[in-house]
Amino acid sequence: MELLLEPSNWALLAVIGLIAGFIDAVVGGGGLLSIPALLTLGIAPHTVLGTNKLAASFGSSMAAWTYYRQHLFKPAFWYIAFIATFVGAALGSLLVYLLDTQWLEKILPLLIIGIAVYSLVSPNAISDTDCQALIQPPPRQKQGLQGLILGAYDGFAGPGIGAFWTVSAGTLYKLPLLHSCGLARAMTFTSNLTSLGIFAWLGQVQWQIGLWMGLCMMLGSFIGARCAIKLGFPFIRPLFVLIVLAIAANLVWSAWF
Repeated sequence: MELLLEPSNWALLAVIGLIAGFIDAVVGGGGLLSIPALLTLGIAPHTVLGTNKLAASFGSSMAAWTYYRQHLFKPAFWYIAFIATFVGAALGSLLVYLLDTQWLEKILPLLIIGIAVYSLVSPNAISDTDCQALIQPPPRQKQGLQGLILGAYDGFAGPGIGAFWTVSAGTLYKLPLLHSCGLARAMTFTSNLTSLGIFAWLGQVQWQIGLWMGLCMMLGSFIGARCAIKLGFPFIRPLFVLIVLAIAANLVWSAWF
């Protein structure tokens, strides 16, 4: 059953969607804004996850398309990662619906803080130094393992998934930062769309709200991706670290206090 919202609620969702889409396109982490906004509407937690996947699918599709148009992502190189991400996201989405996630809420902040620390101390975590665009597909085993793990994580939980994709791609394949961002957006689109299918099948999506927020996230993602491509590493790296720390702080507060 769809909720009846006040005009002010629709306006707030539009603003949140625009900002969340911008953040997602650059570094990931838009769910830090969109999920709490949906929860304040009184939507059940599982339905919030499904509705957010609908909105995020719009944003990540626009961001992925923008990076692709700028030749920063080659889908033909990553078909194993696509398949593995699809499988992982489907399994993760089913598990989050069936299992108690309290233990994950305690562990996630530590994982994401670890990502932030690694990004700060490791020169190759998110960097353009000693990096080059791929001229052939990367090893299938790396793609498969990375896609399965991160797809399952995004289906099961999701906070910081863009950061996990960006950092792991830079570490595993020595990709330039914008190429890592392009890969991250394409794979999060895959996991978002897969999870959306699972949540829709389970009846856990508020369609009108998700479509409205999704269109706003789409616009924000277009602006964010264009800014990232134009401004490059000096713009992305500090924003990346800031958003990752904000995600960690939010999760610490929610889980431990």
